[in-house]
Amino acid sequence: MTRATTSSTWALWKRSRHSRRSRSSTTPAATGRSARERVPAAHLVVYSDYLCPWCYNAAVRLKRIHEEFAPSVRLEWRSFLLRPRPAPGRDLERFRSYTESWLRPAAEPDAGTFQVWQGDAEPPTHSVPPHLVAKAAALLGEESFERIHEALLRAYFAESRDITDEATLRALWEEAGLAPGEFARTQDPEVLRRVLGQHDEAIELGVTGVPTVVLEGTGALILGAQPLDVYRRWIRRVTEA
Repeated sequence: MTRATTSSTWALWKRSRHSRRSRSSTTPAATGRSARERVPAAHLVVYSDYLCPWCYNAAVRLKRIHEEFAPSVRLEWRSFLLRPRPAPGRDLERFRSYTESWLRPAAEPDAGTFQVWQGDAEPPTHSVPPHLVAKAAALLGEESFERIHEALLRAYFAESRDITDEATLRALWEEAGLAPGEFARTQDPEVLRRVLGQHDEAIELGVTGVPTVVLEGTGALILGAQPLDVYRRWIRRVTEA
C-alpha cells in the first residue's frame, strides 16, 4: 500500500516541532460571522481521535444533540492524537483481534456502526493523517468538514479501510463530494501545525482520554462517550440559565 501520506506527514511533523508559529484553535467555520448572527449559548469543544471507537459513539450522539438544540449549541471538533507518531508494520491478525473490542461500543444505544476488521487492509499507522484531512476539509466550510468527519469514522470502524493510507483518504475525499484538487490542502504545513497545536492544547488542559467535551469559557468538561440524556441535561443547564 502507498504510504506517501505517512512519510510526508512525518517530515512536516518534525519540522513543525521546531517552527510552531501559532497555537490558535479557532476553526475556519467559526470565522466571518455576521454581527447579527445569533451567538450560541453553549460552545462545546470536543477533543477526539479518529482511531477511537468511543469517539465514534460521541460523534453520533453529539450530532443529534446539535440538531436538537441548534442554534443554541455550537460544536467544535479538535484534534487529540492517541498514536501521534508513525508505527508501520503492525501485525494484522493481532490488530484484527483488537477490533473485536469494538463490539462493546457497538452494543450501546445510539452507537456508530462497527464491525470486526475484515479483509487484508493494513492497520492504521498513526493518528495524524485523518486529522489532516478533516482540517483541510474544514477550510472549505462547515458542511465539507461534517461530510469528511463522518466518512472517516464510518470508513475505519464500519468498512475496514485504512484511514492513514493516502489512496484511501483521497477516495474518501472524493466520495464525500469534495473537489479533488483541494486534497492538496492536507499537505499544507499550517494544517499540520493546527492539528499538533490542538493536541498540545488538550495536554495542557489536562485531557488524558477521549472523547472529552469541554464547555468553552467555563472549564467544565465531560470525559467519555456519555448517553444522550447526560449531554441533554448539561446543555439545558446552560441554555436555560
